[in-house]
Amino acid sequence: MKKFISILLAGAMAAAALTGCAKTPGGAASGSTPLVLNEVAHSIFYAPQYAAIELGYFEEEGIDLTLVNGAGADKVMTALISGDAQIGFMGSEASIYVYQEGSQDYAVNFAQLTQRAGNFLVGRQPEDNFKWENLKGKKVLGGRAGGMPQMVFEYILKKHGLDPKTDLTIDQSINFGLTAAAFTSNDADYTVEFEPFATTLESEGSGTVVASLGTESGYVPYTAYCARKSYMENNPELIQKFTNAIQKGMDYVNSHSAEEIAKTIAPQFKETPVDKIAIIVGRYKDQDTWKDNTVFEKDSFELLENILQEAGELNQRVPYEDLVTTQFSEAAK
Repeated sequence: MKKFISILLAGAMAAAALTGCAKTPGGAASGSTPLVLNEVAHSIFYAPQYAAIELGYFEEEGIDLTLVNGAGADKVMTALISGDAQIGFMGSEASIYVYQEGSQDYAVNFAQLTQRAGNFLVGRQPEDNFKWENLKGKKVLGGRAGGMPQMVFEYILKKHGLDPKTDLTIDQSINFGLTAAAFTSNDADYTVEFEPFATTLESEGSGTVVASLGTESGYVPYTAYCARKSYMENNPELIQKFTNAIQKGMDYVNSHSAEEIAKTIAPQFKETPVDKIAIIVGRYKDQDTWKDNTVFEKDSFELLENILQEAGELNQRVPYEDLVTTQFSEAAK
């Protein structure tokens, strides 16, 4: 966690120094408000968000949205703190880390999107009767220490009586989003992957999905939207409009087939065939990935803190009331 904070603060200082050179959204329709959303990754896992974009729900709410792929929670939080983005989308552990450092203008979570982990364990060969105990003595390509993908993975390992530090080797040296490519030429036995990378490895014959971390870990508040406390206080109407658009996207994916959703969000994933998008969406729908609403419940936040505590990333419990507000989600239902 300390490494996350040091990288975050250094990045925020550098970004602040370059603020004058940063691009701002342009081409806004008359009366619409420019808004930059920085996302942790560009993944089909976040289908409701892309449905909201492609179906024009943000425009309906008077928002001219610019979407930026931050490629990691640390980078998303850096953009939020520096002011390069107004809204950040990532695992809420990042907001807890910043709060613990004593920041006065910390990030407040106002809408939850996913309620399951979105990554999968990919092995070299099919394993119809896969057991997590099979990982003992094996090498796995994992995620960044203190990040949700890695912490959920370790949470599952401990649940099955495995010690992440001694019972297997977890390689955390590969940058976010590059593990799938590394797996094809690496000596690792398994890799933990988001989509579309997991399905791509399968289609290329380089690996097989053997387990879902989302199914195994149960319901966890995996990703949520947040904004700085000051920005939220000064722009409550805009936060409400943003939440309304996300709720409409949530309603859409929960009421349409995987094939329909795939066709809708296909422009966001031009490198991925529509039939593959449909397979991935179906996989996520089958494991009950998306909530019915965006309300970030207290028990979900406490579960997140439990996971952080088990991972040794939590100094002390953080008040739910400080880091989460449900007023916008409740109004958007």
